[in-house]
Amino acid sequence: MSARRTRRPGGNAASGARLPVVLWPFAAVALLFVVVPVLALVQRAPWSDLTSLVTEPIVTDALRLSIVSASVATLVSLVVGVPLAWVLARATFTGRSFVRALVILPMVLPPVVGGAALLFAFGRRGLVGEAVYDQTGFVLPFSIWGVIAANTFVAMPFLVVTVESGLRSVDARYEEAAATLGASRWMIFRRITLPNVAPAIVAGAALCWARALGEFGATVTFAGNLQGRTQTMPLAVFLALESNREAAIALSLVLIVVSLAVLVPLRDRWLR
Repeated sequence: MSARRTRRPGGNAASGARLPVVLWPFAAVALLFVVVPVLALVQRAPWSDLTSLVTEPIVTDALRLSIVSASVATLVSLVVGVPLAWVLARATFTGRSFVRALVILPMVLPPVVGGAALLFAFGRRGLVGEAVYDQTGFVLPFSIWGVIAANTFVAMPFLVVTVESGLRSVDARYEEAAATLGASRWMIFRRITLPNVAPAIVAGAALCWARALGEFGATVTFAGNLQGRTQTMPLAVFLALESNREAAIALSLVLIVVSLAVLVPLRDRWLR
């Protein structure tokens, strides 16, 4: 008697049913729409001068600032975003749907509008910024801290949404069993919830970092475009397009390589 093979849900797509032939042309068009612009950049790249272009101060300063600001923004998002995701996934309170909509809002809000909102909130004469400036003399806009704030504002929702989805997929019976055995809420969260949701946290952090690295609109509106101080890679690309197109292409290639280095492992390992 021949053995009967079963396929797990979500298994290898190759073992499943074949896609209808009519879908292949549409998939090809979508793929080409994404790939052709990247190929155009590669085709126009000044390969002979690439090394000298990517080592210019405008490139190295922008790359350093981008990596630092994106990393700090991701760390801030982890510290405050994971608890927020836990509240949205597990707590029940009036207005939870509205709170979730507010959290997701920066994902769909035009970045320039987000930068303007940050300016009116945390600027020198802003809703909160004025009181902070009067008490401490600290000015958030047009500084590296302004870049970090803008990056966190636009990127943290990606972390929160990913972690919330991971928390909702975790079987709550493990936590309930631990509670019946006398484990405290903190111990349950630290020893059971966090390990189970760790892949979602890593995936959310990677998406958050990649989004922060590519942020433009909120950064230029809230933090300005000052080389060595607030000029990140996307801002440097925009500026170079007006004066040195080859440098803009080199900067764009660096961003593509860095982004792929993050997203390819993320897709293969954490988003299966």
